[in-house]
Amino acid sequence: MKSLNVAHMPALDHLRLLAALLVFAFHVFHFYFGQWQPAPYAAALGLITEGHTGVALFFVLSGFLFMCIGLQGGEIRYGAFIRNRFLRIFPLFLFFFFIAISVGRDVFRAGDVLYVFFSNLGQAPTSGSFITGAAWTISVEFTFYLVFPFLARFVRAEGAGYLLRLIALMALVKLAAYGVTERSTHMFYSTLVGRFDQFLWGMLAAVLWTQHRAWFERHGRVLLALAVALVWAATSWQARFASHFSPDPRQAAWVVWGTVEALMWSALVLGYVSARIAWPTPVARALERGGEWSYSFYLWHGLLLYVLQRYVGVWTPFGSVALNALVNFAVLLPLALGLAALSYTTIERPFLRLRGMYRQ
Repeated sequence: MKSLNVAHMPALDHLRLLAALLVFAFHVFHFYFGQWQPAPYAAALGLITEGHTGVALFFVLSGFLFMCIGLQGGEIRYGAFIRNRFLRIFPLFLFFFFIAISVGRDVFRAGDVLYVFFSNLGQAPTSGSFITGAAWTISVEFTFYLVFPFLARFVRAEGAGYLLRLIALMALVKLAAYGVTERSTHMFYSTLVGRFDQFLWGMLAAVLWTQHRAWFERHGRVLLALAVALVWAATSWQARFASHFSPDPRQAAWVVWGTVEALMWSALVLGYVSARIAWPTPVARALERGGEWSYSFYLWHGLLLYVLQRYVGVWTPFGSVALNALVNFAVLLPLALGLAALSYTTIERPFLRLRGMYRQ
C-alpha cells in the first residue's frame, strides 16, 4: 500500500519486484539443480547463481526510500515511525516464525523466542528449514529501522559527509571482523556488520538524487545502462572467483563485496528512478503490483518451492541445467505470485491499513 509519508515512487516498486525475483531465481536454481555449490561454469549467469544479491538491493532500496522521506522536511516522530515499521513487517514475519518453531518443536527451547529479534544470529529457528530460511533478513532490516530516524536527523544537520564517515568506520570494522572471524564470509553475508553500509549507501544515493535531481534525470538512461553493465560484470566475477558457496569460509574479497553490491545497486536505483521509463500501462501496473506483493513473495517462495519439489517433482525436459532451471522458473513464477497476492491481501494489508503519519 502507498505510504502516507512520501509521494508514491512506482520505480521503487519495480525494483522491489526485481530484488524478489533475483532471490527466487537463485533458490530455484540451487534448490532444484545447483545443490548449493559454486557455479563458475555459468559465470555469465552470476546474477542468478549468486542471486542472493537481491537481498542487498532490498537493503539499498530501504536506505534510499527512507532517506527520501527524511529529506522532505519535518521531524520523524520515533514512536510513530517504529509502529509503522512494526505493522509493515512483523505480522508476516511472526507468521513464519511460528511456522519455524512449530516444525522444530522437538528441539525448541524457551529462549528461542528471543530469536524474534535476532533471526540472523546463532541457531535461529527460522534458519533450521528452507521453508522459513528467507526470514533471516528481517532482523537486519528492523535494526536499521531502529536507528534510521537518528541517522536522518544527523544527515539533515551535517549533510552527506556524515554518511561517508559512518561508511569509513564500517570499512574498518569489516577489516577487523575478517581477521577475528573463522567463517567471515557467512558473517559478512548475514549480519549487520556486513550489511549496514548497504543501507548507508542507499541513503547517500537519496541525498545525491534529491540535491542533483535535474542532472540525474538528464543522464538517467546512460547511468542506467552503465549500472546494468556493472551489475552483470560484478556478479559474473563473483560467480567465478568469490561465490558465497565457496569451500573457503574466509574469502578476503568479501571484506569489500558488500560495498561493491551497495555501489552497483545504488547506481542502478539512481539510474532507474532518473530514467523515468514509460512502460505500457498494463506492464507498469503489473510491475507495481508485483512490488506491492514482494515481501510476501520473498517469504513464501521457499515454502512453495519445497512443497512442489517434495510432492510434485522437478521438471527436467532438457539436457541443459540452465534450460531446465529457466523452464521451472517460468512455470513456478505465476504460482509464487498468486500465493504472494493471497498472503498480501490476507496477512499484510489489514495491518498496513493501521499505519499512520510519522512526520511532524
